[in-house]
Amino acid sequence: MSKKFSYSAIACAISATLLSQTVMAEDAAKDEQKIEQIVISGTPGGNGISKKDASFAVTNLDISLIEKLSPKSTADLFKAVPGVWVETSGGESGANVFVRGFPGGGDAPFLTLSLEGSPVYPAPTLSFLENSSLFRIDETIETMEALRGGPNPVVSNGQPGLTTNFRLKRGSEDTEALAKYSTSDYGLQRLDLVLSGELSDDFYYMIGGYIKRSQGIRDAGFTSERGQQFTINLTKEFDNGEVNVYTRQTDDTGTWYLPTPLNVEGVDAGYTQIGTLNRQAQVYYGESDHAQTFDFGEGRGWNGHVSGGSIKFELGNGWEIIDRFSLTQGKANTYGLVPNGSATTVAEVADDGVSALGAVTGKEYAGDTPVQQIGRWVVLKDIEAFTNDLAVSKSFGDLSMSVGLYNASTSAKDWWTLGNHAYHVLEAGGEMLSGIECNDDVEGCGWNYDINSTGDATTSALYTTLSYELNDDITLDGGIRRETHEVEYSVDEGLDGVINKTVSYEQSKTSWTAGINYSLNDEMAVFGRVNQGYKMPYFDDFRDNYGVYSSGEDLIKEVTQGELGYKYMTDSLQAFATFFSNEVKGDTFVRRPGDPAEILTNEAYGVELDMNYEAEQGFKVHLNATLQETEITESPNNAGNEAQRQPAWQVRLTPSYEFDLGDDQYLTVYGTLSSVDDRWGNNENTVVLGGYSKVDFGILYEPSERVKMQLAIDNVTDKMGITEGDPRNPTSPNGRYILPRSVKFSVSYAIF
Repeated sequence: MSKKFSYSAIACAISATLLSQTVMAEDAAKDEQKIEQIVISGTPGGNGISKKDASFAVTNLDISLIEKLSPKSTADLFKAVPGVWVETSGGESGANVFVRGFPGGGDAPFLTLSLEGSPVYPAPTLSFLENSSLFRIDETIETMEALRGGPNPVVSNGQPGLTTNFRLKRGSEDTEALAKYSTSDYGLQRLDLVLSGELSDDFYYMIGGYIKRSQGIRDAGFTSERGQQFTINLTKEFDNGEVNVYTRQTDDTGTWYLPTPLNVEGVDAGYTQIGTLNRQAQVYYGESDHAQTFDFGEGRGWNGHVSGGSIKFELGNGWEIIDRFSLTQGKANTYGLVPNGSATTVAEVADDGVSALGAVTGKEYAGDTPVQQIGRWVVLKDIEAFTNDLAVSKSFGDLSMSVGLYNASTSAKDWWTLGNHAYHVLEAGGEMLSGIECNDDVEGCGWNYDINSTGDATTSALYTTLSYELNDDITLDGGIRRETHEVEYSVDEGLDGVINKTVSYEQSKTSWTAGINYSLNDEMAVFGRVNQGYKMPYFDDFRDNYGVYSSGEDLIKEVTQGELGYKYMTDSLQAFATFFSNEVKGDTFVRRPGDPAEILTNEAYGVELDMNYEAEQGFKVHLNATLQETEITESPNNAGNEAQRQPAWQVRLTPSYEFDLGDDQYLTVYGTLSSVDDRWGNNENTVVLGGYSKVDFGILYEPSERVKMQLAIDNVTDKMGITEGDPRNPTSPNGRYILPRSVKFSVSYAIF
């Protein structure tokens, strides 16, 4: 599998893109009034900056585009961001998100999800918890912006990778209401409600949420997905500023879809092991002298709240103050049936070599019945985080300066019992078997790993940023951050009451960034940026890498990045091309608990394309594409190989056309073509995950100003693409398919 390409290929890609932009721009209607998009990610305290003037790459998705993309989960929406590879085949929670060449073996170690400019959870990834699992998209969302690199290492929580920021809808002087009902071919029943308006003079409200139930896209035979969410957003405006507060209460869980065998008849993209015969199971832990029954049908999810707000005032004489704060509390538990090793047959593992009996039904299964070791994993996770980001800004003519103080307190309490393997019948809802020696032993088959842990982390950072308008066309900016990170953590491995690992950790690092933005004219600009930042370790980093930590490693990942970008912005066309280069030192990779850690250095370079075009005749198109080259430059065994699960190229094209049917009726036809290259399933570059293309299609009909009907078909051709192999044993013929074809219909009614 060859993925090599030269810098000349990147240059050609940029040139072709710029040429196509020029052609479309010539055909597009020009308006003297240019679109003014304001982004808050990457700015001190989330203060905001014009997108045209920003010397970094940021993607904006408004509610109309989000509607057309019809994401199946929060992380599924990130596929619309160039430079980001997302694996969402595990369900609504537990996605794997990779950022343009940054290393990772799963979860989302270089992703921060923010709400109204504040991180939802400062730790990007804990084991069995990445940021998008704590957030659900609904009709209360107005926009999302996504910033890769740029000033990220200096502001907010110092994320060097990807920050996605969601903004809530706000009320206005007009009272508005929306009711939306959705159903699907997999039994979805969902109701969304939103109400907004004015409570009193300059005091606005928005309230909304949803209730949903379904059997899941991969039918479990019972109600495997259930959820509800409620959001309140209040804003009080003053002559010189505003105060905003919000709370988002969520209780949403769904089946955790795991890798399945790739060579067993009947096991396809619509298959899930969970079912009525195996959802309830007893597991043994603590040297097998304790037992407890769990419902594995609960899957993964989030039961908690994210609450926060902001205070923003202009103080006069060029002074401004802004404070953003957020509190997150709740439970993010995981229950799942996890495969261990390859599929086999009853005859190969049964005590008599002939047959085995169902542990629930007593049914006799013949020797040719396919079976596999299935682990029953339980992860109970209680988390809490409070963040506060205070920034004071002052303008001195052409010079603007900000000083910020960021503080975060993060905690997690975990109770795990992993492993608990037993042979199960390989069929939907396949039951455990008796008459197999290790199944009938409380020790079980395979390995086990149990822990009880508690951890607290505090992060304090002082940062300052400067921006100087050299002239009408050139703006220079820079920033520096000094961060102190402390962790207190203890682990009982084995659930025997003995503390095996303790951590008392304190480290400080200085991050920096520098950029330039050059406006070529009113429509075009170029920018350049360099930065250096760090990803600080949290609780699981110490447990997984305790050996190398004890030997003196600080477990800090050092990230250095460079960007060169081109921007073209008119009312009809917004197009961006960004060349990037990055290096990540000190990455640690552990295949499964207890395995030794690999310490790696990764390098990557490539180009991102991000474009939105809107013609007068009703045609629109959104394009994002990434072309990249990755390499593991330092490794005990894999130097010179490519990074695992990172495609050399990917493209996503979403065209739409709106027909004016007369009498205020409109019909929009749209679709999305997604295509991705082959990827390596492991750092050894021995397992290939094949590339694939996927097509989505939708129709949006508006019979009146208030009514909207939408039909969305995901994966029209029912493509069986593979997102990942078996992360614990890459050579096992297991993998996770993309979600099968599904059809969703919704109807909404707006009251103005």
